[in-house]
Amino acid sequence: MAGVIEMTARRRPLSPLLTRMRDRSPGLTGALTGGAAAAGLGLASFAVLMMLLWITSPYPDSGPGGALHVAAALWLLAHGAELVRTDTLAGVPAPVGVPPLLLLALPVWLLHRAARDATDGGAGDATDGGAESIEEMLGIAVVAGPPLVSARTAWTGVVLGYLAVAAPATLYAAGGVLRPSWVWAGVCVPLVAVVAAGAGVWSAYGRPGGPLRRLLGVLPAGVRPLVLGPDARPGVAARAAAAGTAVLLGGGAVLVVLSLVVHGAAAQAALLRLTEGWSGRFAVLLLCAALVPNAAVWGAAYALGPGFALGAGHVVSPLSSAPAPFLPPFPLLAAVPDAGEGRLVHWAAAGAVPVAAGVVVGWVVAREAASGERDGTRPGGGRDVVWSPGRTAGAAALAAVLCAAVLAGLAALAGGPLGVAVLARFGPAGWQVGTATLAWLVLMAVPTALTVRACRSRAPRTDGPGIGRQREESAGATPQGRRPGKGAPPAPDALYGLQDQDDTFEPYDFLPADPADPAPEPYDVLPPSDPAPGPDTP
Repeated sequence: MAGVIEMTARRRPLSPLLTRMRDRSPGLTGALTGGAAAAGLGLASFAVLMMLLWITSPYPDSGPGGALHVAAALWLLAHGAELVRTDTLAGVPAPVGVPPLLLLALPVWLLHRAARDATDGGAGDATDGGAESIEEMLGIAVVAGPPLVSARTAWTGVVLGYLAVAAPATLYAAGGVLRPSWVWAGVCVPLVAVVAAGAGVWSAYGRPGGPLRRLLGVLPAGVRPLVLGPDARPGVAARAAAAGTAVLLGGGAVLVVLSLVVHGAAAQAALLRLTEGWSGRFAVLLLCAALVPNAAVWGAAYALGPGFALGAGHVVSPLSSAPAPFLPPFPLLAAVPDAGEGRLVHWAAAGAVPVAAGVVVGWVVAREAASGERDGTRPGGGRDVVWSPGRTAGAAALAAVLCAAVLAGLAALAGGPLGVAVLARFGPAGWQVGTATLAWLVLMAVPTALTVRACRSRAPRTDGPGIGRQREESAGATPQGRRPGKGAPPAPDALYGLQDQDDTFEPYDFLPADPADPAPEPYDVLPPSDPAPGPDTP
């Protein structure tokens, strides 16, 4: 054995730092690639659209380079970044700060998907649209394991990869006619990337409630369950606020549609005057479609009372509509009410939207308050507990505050400047919309919640488990209220089947049909007992 030569050398173990780098590098690399791919796909989508419009345009103003510069600028505008238009008639650069809210959906969805796939380690791609796995083909249940990549690694990689593409895109867009504002681009693009990627990682981990509870740690202990339940579901106030927001935005969209129908001729004339050729009109229609969420928010602001501005000093509200400044013809602007004092039909149509939203918010809160659920959650027990009037009113007020915050944020996003001087203010003011939403909902939701709660709590309860307990108590008790002893005969109610859970069984089924015949003895209706065991019985 002494002459044996060792042909293999042992490898020295890696240091803990190198081991962690080796284990995390594949996940970090995939996350960086996913974030860069999300940004690239968004830019490519805008570039393809702009190149298509440039090719089909009969009178293009610039070459393909100009179309690509505009595509990069619109991609930044979709994130909320403000642009600056340099080719103005007055020679003064004019800001463009009204982002079409529908365009924001594309970067958010791409970031969410990239973060979720990076956390899963790419495993989600194999089951999204491809063939089934061998375990699924054989009918074997597959238990989903934990994500392969840590949340911090996936989130960091996706955000850094996205910003690594966004930075050169911003530099490229700065050489075009629509130049991005460096301050807005440096704030809005990272903010969208951070929030959307965080939502994707949170979704990949099964939407746990721990991170949300830590965010809600600033709220009082009695308010947190109303916003987020113990099962990570939205609480009573959050669900009521979501319902109220949906009613307000839906009502605003309905008002816009009705006004477009009334002013249909003006909208059609604006479309025909704005551009010539089917390619230009198609581009205008695409822009109108991208501005539909903005129009819904503007309609909600009009219904709430503050209205929206079509320039500094030109406010449109149900009470009065100031004459708008000179604006280019645009189909959506044709839906603006005529200048002058508001008529009764304007007041009725506008007032119906916040009233309906307040009633819906109060009804959602009262339904939970009168159903006996503890702390605004669904734990299963506690069906006999009804909220106090103070707690019900507090939940409705909290729902109004949440809804007002959401509407204020949407109003701030849906508006912005479209130029200098008169056009420096275009759209609703966020703080005004939030204040009006809070006033309307508190005025309508709190009385509605208290009234519905009182009506529902006064209604008789006919729950099945309660009836079953009453029957068992009546069947097992003696006439004197005591249970029979060990040798006492069973109660007649038990013999006649009153403790049976089937409601179709009547206690008089064993009585004879003729009232003249004597009633049978209680023991006659019992089933025959087994014979006594004899010597031949095994």
